[in-house]
Amino acid sequence: MSSQTDSIKSAVNQQFSQVAANYSTSAVHAAGADLQKMVELGRLTGVERVLDAGCGAGHTALAFAPFAREVMAVDLSEAMLGQCRTLAAARGITNADFRMGDVEKLDLGDREFDVVVSRYSAHHWPHPQVAINEFARVLKPGGLLLLDDIVSYDSHMCDSYLQTIEVLRDPSHVRDHTPQQWCAMFAAAGLQADVPYEGGVWIDFASWVERMNTPATAVAAIQQLFGVAPAEVQQSLQIAPNGDFTFRGAIMRGAKA
Repeated sequence: MSSQTDSIKSAVNQQFSQVAANYSTSAVHAAGADLQKMVELGRLTGVERVLDAGCGAGHTALAFAPFAREVMAVDLSEAMLGQCRTLAAARGITNADFRMGDVEKLDLGDREFDVVVSRYSAHHWPHPQVAINEFARVLKPGGLLLLDDIVSYDSHMCDSYLQTIEVLRDPSHVRDHTPQQWCAMFAAAGLQADVPYEGGVWIDFASWVERMNTPATAVAAIQQLFGVAPAEVQQSLQIAPNGDFTFRGAIMRGAKA
């Protein structure tokens, strides 16, 4: 593993360990039409083993747990896993196992899971194709991968704005990819890919930066960028006068033969 990759993963771990409690109460992460859609797309019958890769505070794992035989959830941050265990105990969920893990190097056997899910984590992965390959490896034949994340735009201008505000707010951000880029990665891993869901993710600007403890200088830089954003960017991000805006979100689905 390269020193740059180690540095990125260390930054992710450090950043989210500091703000883990904020994510256990984040409305964007705890609920949403996309989370409900993920569970629907999983088509669980109660006998499946589910892996939540990059589980964060555990909201996705806990949404799937009532409909699965077992959910295993992995994350780089022990602080985040602590939030997962607290939420699971509060909800009386006993079929979810939370453990330290790197999505790009899963300490799991081949063909162990019926469904692999990941939500709002993938933009932190240094080598997303490596992670997708790992998910394909641990999926059983006939298994399903569901990846839900903020996605980028074909427009270079909109993409540049998106990546810039993301990294200003959270320096551990790596990249938001387009749905087409994700589907290409799925296909390269041998998965049949499609995009069954796209939808806007409305962001309350104040809580968005507060959740990550973004420094005031970076907050001001984002606000300045919003103030001079071209019409194309303002329309794509639906930037409101108070700074609230809307991300483009999507669920990518990959089926293993």
